[in-house]
Amino acid sequence: MERDRLVAFSDGVIAVIITIMVLELKAPHEASLGALQQAVPVFLSYVLSFVYVGIYWSNHHHMLYLVPRVSGGILWANLHLLFWLSLVPFTTSWLGEHYDAAVPAAVYGVSLLMPSVAWYGLQTLVVRTQGPDSALARALGRDVKGKISPVFYLAGILLAFIDARLAEAIYVVVAVIWVVPDRRFERALQE
Repeated sequence: MERDRLVAFSDGVIAVIITIMVLELKAPHEASLGALQQAVPVFLSYVLSFVYVGIYWSNHHHMLYLVPRVSGGILWANLHLLFWLSLVPFTTSWLGEHYDAAVPAAVYGVSLLMPSVAWYGLQTLVVRTQGPDSALARALGRDVKGKISPVFYLAGILLAFIDARLAEAIYVVVAVIWVVPDRRFERALQE
């Protein structure tokens, strides 16, 4: 399969994921600031998830443009990633409605952990397919952010049962770490 078809398909799925998330935002039934204030947790969970999906989209875009050919294994690994990302709207909605509850905060953490595991699998398969001297392998280097993120997610999942706000703070920290564009990919694209 051509790389561009995979990119277009993935872009479409990610656009649908974002659309589903925004459709979960409901306007308050009352016309008061108090009613709007009650919607803040739902809105903040949407913003955090939008940032996460945007991070995956941006990095996916950069990574796949370093891939000259796509194998069947890469297709399935990409679908695996998209599957886990497609669950983010559900967990986002649940977290927004129950932002102070342990189980929704932990499940949200799982919905962040699993795409990171799938991403690692996709990235590893691409490097294995393209070779250790490929542009992607060189761009990844030690991939410190990619290796520490799952550890943070696991910590957040566990901390959710102590205090959901601690878990949510960890999820925000990881998003902040990743929101800065990955210069490794950009340098490799310029080469």
